Amino acid sequence: MKTYRRSFFRDLLVLTKRSILVTLRVPFAIIPNLAISLFFLLVYQAGLSGIGSIPAFGGAHYLNFILPVAIVSGAVGGAGGSGQALIRDLETRYFTKLRLTPVSRTALVLAPMITGMLQLMVQSTLIMIVAYFMGLQVPTGILGAIAVILLASGWGLAFAGYAVAIALRSGNGQTAQAATFIFFPLLFLSDTFVPLSLIASSWLKVASTINPTTYVFGAMRSILIQGWQAKPLLEGLLAIAVLAAITLIWAATTARKTLRRA
Repeated sequence: MKTYRRSFFRDLLVLTKRSILVTLRVPFAIIPNLAISLFFLLVYQAGLSGIGSIPAFGGAHYLNFILPVAIVSGAVGGAGGSGQALIRDLETRYFTKLRLTPVSRTALVLAPMITGMLQLMVQSTLIMIVAYFMGLQVPTGILGAIAVILLASGWGLAFAGYAVAIALRSGNGQTAQAATFIFFPLLFLSDTFVPLSLIASSWLKVASTINPTTYVFGAMRSILIQGWQAKPLLEGLLAIAVLAAITLIWAATTARKTLRRA
């Protein structure tokens, strides 16, 4: 068992290092996704900040409320990069070579997911810096800002698993990229612009309640607005953990089938 664990972590380290090096060859690839996230942040803050005076916001700055939307939108949009990396490996027959080795199939899919998560961590940090220049004040300080970035990275990891699975099943980069956009409705079927208590439509309120994105928003907003609170943090972490586990298992299972066909 110990030998298996050492082998798994060794495979994961080697594959992640390779994936990072490949990503660093095109460091400007994050710019389009970063630009979209910053566009959301600037437009929503400029156009909707007035509703922050509603009593339901409790005097919170609207920038603190809307910031998670910009960050999470980056997580959804950036997830496709993990799938693109695997598409390149399929096209160059790298997967065929891996079939001849005892490399861990789980490490094979987890490596690009981790790379995508690290890439998203950098992107989220840049968004937070821009938000600070816009007047963001975090009651939990630098630790709170780091916690928000980690939550976003975890959510991105979960979406990356989905992108990897789609990439392996389709073998097509455009399909993998397009498939990630089905998650964008999750951003808006949630308490995106106002608290859940202010959503008048009953169907939208139900959709928001069962939407895991709502709980990720809640965890981030509790840090950015109210301070450290156990309940929203635990709910957000649970949503991330469940989705990440599901997508990782799906991606690993798909990788095994793909390698058998390669």
